[in-house]
Amino acid sequence: MIRVATLVLDDAGRIVFWSPMAETLLGRPAAETLGRPVGDFTDGPRPVTVPAGARDWRDTVSLRHRDGHPVSFELRGAPLRSTDGAPFLLISLAESGPVRAVEQDLAALEGLLTASPLGIALFDTELRYVRVNEALTHLHHLPAEDLIGRTVLDVLPGARAREVYRLQQEILRSGRTVRDLVTQPPDASGAVSVSFGRLTDAAGNTVGVSGTVMDISERREALAKVERARQRLALLNDVGTALGDLLDVHRICQALVDALVPRFGDYAGVALIASVAHSGEPPRAEDLADVVLTPVTMAVGRQPPGESNLPPPDEDFRFEAGTIFGTVLTSGAPHLARTREELLADTDPDDPRWRTAAALDIHSMLTLPLRARGRVLGVLVISQGPGRRAFDQEDLALAMELAARAGFSLDNARLYAREREGALMLQRSLLPQSLPTLPGIDVSHRYVPSRSGAEIGGDWFDVIPLAGGRIAFVIGDVTGHGLRAAATMGQLRTAVRTLAWLDLTPSELLHHLNDLGRDIAQSPGSPVLATCVYAVYDPATGVCTLAKAGHLPPVLVCEDPAVGTWAARPVDLPSGAPLGVDGVPFEERRFDIADGSLLVLYTDGLVESRDEDLSTGIDRLVEVLGPATGRGARLDGICEDVIGAMRPDASERESDDLALLVARLSRLPGDRVLRRSFPAERQVVRRARHAVRDTLRAWGLSAVSDAAELLVSELVTNAVRHAHGPVEVRMVHGTSLLIEVTDPVPDPPRERAPGLEDEGGRGLPLVARESRRWGTRTEPVGKTVWFELSLPGLPG
Repeated sequence: MIRVATLVLDDAGRIVFWSPMAETLLGRPAAETLGRPVGDFTDGPRPVTVPAGARDWRDTVSLRHRDGHPVSFELRGAPLRSTDGAPFLLISLAESGPVRAVEQDLAALEGLLTASPLGIALFDTELRYVRVNEALTHLHHLPAEDLIGRTVLDVLPGARAREVYRLQQEILRSGRTVRDLVTQPPDASGAVSVSFGRLTDAAGNTVGVSGTVMDISERREALAKVERARQRLALLNDVGTALGDLLDVHRICQALVDALVPRFGDYAGVALIASVAHSGEPPRAEDLADVVLTPVTMAVGRQPPGESNLPPPDEDFRFEAGTIFGTVLTSGAPHLARTREELLADTDPDDPRWRTAAALDIHSMLTLPLRARGRVLGVLVISQGPGRRAFDQEDLALAMELAARAGFSLDNARLYAREREGALMLQRSLLPQSLPTLPGIDVSHRYVPSRSGAEIGGDWFDVIPLAGGRIAFVIGDVTGHGLRAAATMGQLRTAVRTLAWLDLTPSELLHHLNDLGRDIAQSPGSPVLATCVYAVYDPATGVCTLAKAGHLPPVLVCEDPAVGTWAARPVDLPSGAPLGVDGVPFEERRFDIADGSLLVLYTDGLVESRDEDLSTGIDRLVEVLGPATGRGARLDGICEDVIGAMRPDASERESDDLALLVARLSRLPGDRVLRRSFPAERQVVRRARHAVRDTLRAWGLSAVSDAAELLVSELVTNAVRHAHGPVEVRMVHGTSLLIEVTDPVPDPPRERAPGLEDEGGRGLPLVARESRRWGTRTEPVGKTVWFELSLPGLPG
C-alpha cells in the first residue's frame, strides 16, 4: 500500500490543511502545523516551490519527522482557487520508496509484455483475455483486438481448447501452478510449452490467471536430432559389440541383421559371394562381373503378407550388370533408393526379388557393399515398409559405417577360419591317425579341439607297441596355444616314440625327454613346458608301470570282488615336475592290474572349469566313470558318456582342447606264457633248450624252434658265464614270439664285432641277425635280454 498525505498551502506558503495521513507519516498533529510556513518542516535548503506557469508538477522533497529524522516524499502539486478567488496550493505527498517500487514493477511488467519473446496473456476470473503481448499475437496469428474479451474456447481448436480451458478452471479453483505443458499452437505446426498461474491481489483475492506460451519447435527438433544421433551411436555400439566376439561368417551375418531390424529398418538381408560364403577367397575386382551371390540370412521386422513372398534363403543367384546389385558390387559404391519409383528404375521388373519388394510394399532401400582390404565380399540390403520414413543421406552414412565394420568382421572370420583349418589339419596330422590292435588291450580315444575364439592347443596321446607284447600309453599337454604349441607337441610325441623303442623304464624315458626339451625349445629363455604321463603295461604279467611329469593323475577303474561292482580311483603317483623344469627327479610306480580293468588318461581340458578347481573336476570324473564302466561296456560309449557328462558344451563353448584315452587292460591266457628259472650252471643251457622246444611244440610253433633254441642257448650261456644267481627264461606267444633271459647282473651286454681268431663275442651279433628285433632293459634287480621272432603266417 502507498500512503499519501495531503497538504493545502495559501499564497504565502502557510499550511492551511494538514491531513491525518500527514500526521501519521511525520508524527506531527495538525494543531502543531496549521498556520506555519511549510518551510519550517522542510529538511534541507530546498524549499517547496511552484514552477512558473505550472498547472501540475512533480518534485521530490524531504520533510523532517517530529523525532528529527528526514522523510523523503514524491510531491505532486496543483494550484487551486477558493470560491472567492483566493489562490491556494494542493500538495500530495507519497513515500518515495513504495512509489519507486511500484514504478519499477510497472516498468518491468510493461517491458516484459513488449520485449519478451514469450507469449504472455492475462485472463480475468471469467477466463477472458484482458491483456496480451505482441509475441502471443504472432503465435495465434491474430491481432490483440481479436483476442481481448474472448476465451481460449474461441481461439484454439476444439480438443486442445477444452483441455486448456479445463486446466484454467482448475487453476482458478485450486491455485496450483502448471509449468511446461507441451501442446501444439493453433496452426498445429511445431510445439509450444504453456505455463499457467493464478493471479491474486494484495488481500489474497483471485483476480485472474496468467499464462505464458513459448515456442519450442526448434528445441524439439534439436532434441530430436540429438536423440537420433544418440540412437545412431547406440546402434553402432551395439553392432560393434554383437560382431566383436564372433569369428564365424554365418553368425556374423545373423547378428548384423538382428541388430538392424527393427531398429533401423523393416527388412535386412545379407548375400555373400558364393566363394566367401563357403570360406573361400573373394574374387578379384576384374572377376566381379560374373559371380554368384549366396543369400546367407534375412531378418523380418514385420510379418509379410505371405511366406511365399520371401526368397529361399539358400537360393544362389547371379546379377545383371545394370541392376542395383551389379552396380554396387562392381563399383563398390552404395545405392540409396528414396522412393518406390527410384527402386523400380534401377531394378529389372522380371527379377523375383523385385516381386518380393512389391509384395512387401517396400518404398525405400539401401544396398551397400560389404568390403574389406580392397575386396568385395557381398552386399547388405536394408529396406523400409509402409509407415516408416524413407532413408536419407544420414541413414546412408550410418549404414556405410555399419557395412564397413561388418565387412572387416566377415573378412577376419574368413581368414581365421582358413588359418584355424590349417592349424587343425597340422595338429591332427601330428596325432595318431589310428591306434594299433594288440593282444591284451582294447583302446578308444577322443580328441576335441577348442572352439572359435581360442587357438589350437598342444594336447596329444599315443599308444606304442613295445618289445615282448608290452604296450606304452602316453598322454601329454604342452602349455600355451597356437602353432608353436602344436609343433612342440609333434616334436615331443616323436621323441617319446623314439625313446620308447629303447625299452626305457617310464622314469628314465621322462628323464631323457626332459633333456631333449632343451633342444626343442626355441631359446634358453623360453623352455618347453609340458606335462606328460607314460605308462607301460605287460599283458603277460598284468603289471603296469607308470610315471608322470606334472600331469593329472590317471584313473584306474576295476571291479571290486567283494561287492561285484566297478569303482574308479585316481592312481597314486608322485606328481613330478613338468617337462622343462630341471633338478626334479621322476619316480615311477608298479601296479598289478586286475584282468579287465580300465586305465583312463586325460588332459586338463576334460576336468578344468572356471567355476571349480582341478581336484573337484577329478572327483566328478571318478563319479562319472564308476557307473559308466563295466566288463561289457563299450569303450567308445564310455568316451562319449564321459565327455558328455564332463563337458556337455565342449562343442559349443570356447573351451580348452581335451584328449581322452581309455584302455581295457587284459591278461594273456596262462597257456600263452612260460616262465622257467634255472640255477647259474653250465648244464642248464641244455635244459633251457629242451624247455623252449617242448613249449613251442605245444604251441604249434615248431617251425621257429631251431632259431629259438639257438638264440636261447647263446643268451643263457652268457648269463651263466657272468651271473652268480638264478637265470630266468620267459616265453610269450603273442603276435610274435618273445623270449626273455633275465639274470642278476645289472651291466647290459655289449655287442661287438669279433675278429677271425676270437673264440667269443659272436652271441649277440647272432641274436641281432636271426631275430626280428632284440634289446635289453634294466630290471629292479639285474637285467633282461630279449628277442622276438616272427611267427609263420603273420607279417613281420
